[in-house]
Amino acid sequence: MRVLLVEDEEGLVLTLTDRLRSEGFEVVSATDGKAGFEAAQSRELDLLILDVMLPNKNGYDICRDLRRKGISTPILMLTAKGETIDKVLGLKLGADDYLTKPFEMIELLARVEALLRRSPAQQTNENGNGLNSFRFGRVSVDFKRAEVIKNDLPVELSAMEFKLLQFLIENRGNVHSRDHLLDAVWGYDAMPSTRTVDVHIAWLRQKLEENPRHPVFIQTVHGMGYKFAG
Repeated sequence: MRVLLVEDEEGLVLTLTDRLRSEGFEVVSATDGKAGFEAAQSRELDLLILDVMLPNKNGYDICRDLRRKGISTPILMLTAKGETIDKVLGLKLGADDYLTKPFEMIELLARVEALLRRSPAQQTNENGNGLNSFRFGRVSVDFKRAEVIKNDLPVELSAMEFKLLQFLIENRGNVHSRDHLLDAVWGYDAMPSTRTVDVHIAWLRQKLEENPRHPVFIQTVHGMGYKFAG
């Protein structure tokens, strides 16, 4: 597994690189945003660990520009900021998860392993229902290729947006709490907030529903959670 670490704190780069390599990862690094953005485009990567505050190009811009180019590599954002708005912004721009500094190494490894396990490139259909593709409304989903088409045009989804959509479709009709979705899709439940789920649901609706404010397929069940109706 190849991980790109974009971080300008030299001590943290050394610490993370040593630990990730000891866990069997191949690690490459960049210490400024411009170099990190170029590396993320030119290498075959399984995961991008991306600091928000970087010289030359910040992490938000890197994340946004990678997604606009159709690069779906899972992105774990690191930030020293604790405000919810900063975390939500990263998720809306296409990040799959975030971790606030300072953090425990075991927590970072859990996030890394969950993202790799749940990324479309690493996972095939796990629940045995045999779905290779699915259509709803004007949307078609190809699970094998991790591709989504709406109105005959490709829809860009982040790795975790795609996995959330896949899980909801494969378990359509069932109601899932936010905690259950965190555990089932992200692979852990050690989140300080369930806002991550809400943001990803909102983004899927924005991209896939004809009227995101009145969703037909990705529905809210008040007081309980979410379900896919279709």
